[in-house]
Formats: sequence, structure tokens, C-alpha cells
Amino acid sequence: MKKTLLLAILSFLLVSCEEFQTRKISSEEILSEETRDFNWHEVDQYPAFEECRNITEVQAAKACFGNKVSQYFYSRLEAKQPVVTEEIDDTLFLYLRISEKGTPAIDSMEIDSLVRIQLPDIDEWLYQSVDSLPKIYPATKRGIPVQTTFRMPVVIKAE
Repeated sequence: MKKTLLLAILSFLLVSCEEFQTRKISSEEILSEETRDFNWHEVDQYPAFEECRNITEVQAAKACFGNKVSQYFYSRLEAKQPVVTEEIDDTLFLYLRISEKGTPAIDSMEIDSLVRIQLPDIDEWLYQSVDSLPKIYPATKRGIPVQTTFRMPVVIKAE
């Protein structure tokens, strides 16, 4: 009986060893699987100014960056002190691109025609504001610097 039991266990182990074989996966298969599951529209870390770099929570870091950019733009535009003939209360949208090296640039702008008429130099002012932004650390995805674009509202009020 012991011999039969030992023989049955031994044959079971030999047959079941095939189930333990590992399948080799090529690097192309791994890359394909990773790319399929990869969310290309989200970053692990948002671009940051020096004072925002230590914020680890993603939404708080995004808010810090957006607030700092807005504050900087508003302070630069207020310094221009334009003279207008009609009251302006409008929002323009600025598409701000931050390169993988941290270089800011304006991709495009959505500006109402009334604002353009009242403030003909608005484009130039916005470009100057972007060119003089302080050092920006780029966004990262899995530790790799990546390019990002933000749609930023800029509220224009003038009386």
C-alpha cells in the first residue's frame, strides 16, 4: 500500500510539473501591455514653481501651480494700467504649454473681439508675461519629464 501511494504521489508530481513551467514574455509584449494600460492624459506630478515642489498630493500641486501662474499673470497685467473706452468684464482662455524642459509657451488664446478692440496689445502683454515667468519644473510621468498643456482662464475687468 505504501509503495502504491508513493508511486501515485510521484506520478502526480511528474505530471503536474508541466503546470509550473514559466512562459517567456518578450519585451514587445510587456511594452504593448504597459502601453495599453497607460493613461496618457494624466501625469504623476504636475509642473511646479519652487514653492510648489514639496506638495505631493496631485490635485493640491495642480492648484498651487495654477494659482501661482494666475497671480503672476494678474500682477503683470495690472502693471500695464490700460485705458479703455468701455467697461470690460470678460474671460479669455490661454492655452499654456510647459515643455519637458520646463519652458513655458502660449499654444493659443481664445480672446473675445471686444477685448481685442479695447486692449489691442493684450496678445503682446500675455506673451511678455509668459516669457518672464520664474523657473518651472516640468511635469513628470513615471519619473520622466513630459510636456503638458493647460487651459487657463484669465478674467479681464476694466472700467
